[in-house]
Amino acid sequence: MKAAELVEERRAPMEGGSQEEAERNTDAAEEQEEPEEADCDSSSKKKKRVVPGIVYLGHVPPRFRPLHVRNLLSAYGEVGRVFFQAEDRFVRRKKKAAAAAGGKKAAKYSKDYTEGWVEFRDKRIAKRVAASLHNTPMGARRRSPFRYDLWNLKYLHRFTWSHLSEHLAFERQVRRQRLRAEVAQAKRETDFYLQSVERGKRFLATDGDATRPNSSWTFAQRPTEQELRARKAARPGGRERARLANFQDQARSNKGLLARIFGAPPPAESKEEP
Repeated sequence: MKAAELVEERRAPMEGGSQEEAERNTDAAEEQEEPEEADCDSSSKKKKRVVPGIVYLGHVPPRFRPLHVRNLLSAYGEVGRVFFQAEDRFVRRKKKAAAAAGGKKAAKYSKDYTEGWVEFRDKRIAKRVAASLHNTPMGARRRSPFRYDLWNLKYLHRFTWSHLSEHLAFERQVRRQRLRAEVAQAKRETDFYLQSVERGKRFLATDGDATRPNSSWTFAQRPTEQELRARKAARPGGRERARLANFQDQARSNKGLLARIFGAPPPAESKEEP
């Protein structure tokens, strides 16, 4: 009996130690499972993180609006923001004038767009849409007004909506600077023209100018030969000198005529011997 009791007393602490070791092992296993679950949660979060993608629309047919492109592309994936670039004001004004000249009402003319950008919530869907719909008809129905227009799509790699906003802001700033420079140039030309007009008015409105009586223009012209002879004749002894000059001119003309008739050299060409 004593031997049996000793054996049972030895087994009891051994069983207690084994239970403690088992509890420790279960705790360690639970601690290992907790980081594994945390890793799984973080990996699932990374997989759930979606990066948006932007598709460039190079051709926008007439009367095609952002609502149309949203309705057409929403069938392939979730569409976010849509932006269409309106045509230039000069082109719009020109089209309105042409429509009015052709007999169409100006109220029927609507604003058109030149290009557009479409944002998809998932860039993988954006790539798939740009690759599959490029150069395909826009309208699938027979009566669709865009049936004979083709999609012109291109996925913009590493392009975000902020880049588009910065690009549009830069274009607006460049347009404003160009317009400001044109206005300044026109203003300078106008000021120069007005200054020239005022200067001319002041020049014509001056009174008491002897060279311009009654504000009329006078030009200084060289005196003719007759005027010079008349001035010389008006001087004392000038009439006799004028008569001698007339006689000399007549004699020269007569000698030249006789020399031409008889073939003799003219008196001006004959050399006098010393």
